[in-house]
Amino acid sequence: MLQTSPLRAIALATAATAMLLTAGCGGKAKNRDTAYVARDVDTLYAAAKDRLDRGDTKVAAELFDEVERQHPYSPWARRAQLMSAFSYYVAREYGKSVQSAQRFLAIHPGNKDAPYAFYLIALSYYEQISDVTRDQKITQQALAALNDVVRRYPGTRYASDARLKIDLVNDHLAGKEMEIGRHYQRSGRWLASALRFRNVAERYQMTSHTAEALYRLVESNLALGIPEEAQKYAAVLGTNYPGSSWYQMAHELMNKHAPGATAA
Repeated sequence: MLQTSPLRAIALATAATAMLLTAGCGGKAKNRDTAYVARDVDTLYAAAKDRLDRGDTKVAAELFDEVERQHPYSPWARRAQLMSAFSYYVAREYGKSVQSAQRFLAIHPGNKDAPYAFYLIALSYYEQISDVTRDQKITQQALAALNDVVRRYPGTRYASDARLKIDLVNDHLAGKEMEIGRHYQRSGRWLASALRFRNVAERYQMTSHTAEALYRLVESNLALGIPEEAQKYAAVLGTNYPGSSWYQMAHELMNKHAPGATAA
């Protein structure tokens, strides 16, 4: 998973602040089985909020769900939906958090808290990103959800944090492409490797993997017997990363295998 503990802390702080503005209601502690007992809405919501305050987030989420089930037409139901999504997120029940947030948006698409609901969906996908050796479907979902926040609510604090996370997600996806490209190189599949590295150089050119991708393109094209293409990528590498070790290696590689060409 991405090493994002500082940003995750920021996200949780942002989430907590937003929820404090939404919640604002405390109450008496209840037993776990209160989720299955018919109660008035004030008591039930207070029990859920109390569980959340005490860190019993999964039970809190279930109790917020119960507020919606028992009192669907109460003003508290709308608030409980979003509180449920937040509680599930803190409990790391990310799938349930997404479901609760999506249900809130389906019923209240124009609500003032809609930006936070979209943001919570994006966070829930983001927290599930796995390392580059595994399938990146969730990573793509996280990227789409983060871009959705920026597109819909560009001037919000949620969009500001989403932009930071988009950069990290793109870097992660570029890392996955590099992993596959290196694998193809090791097995001698030079054309397949070149396609992966070119994708990084063109689609993820602002990530930390670009310099290496350009160097790997030099390697792959020399192996394919296309020194003109190798020279092109070496020149791009020299222009953009002149002091890097990747450029130095590309320069040496070009001098060794294509002495009639230059690396810059």
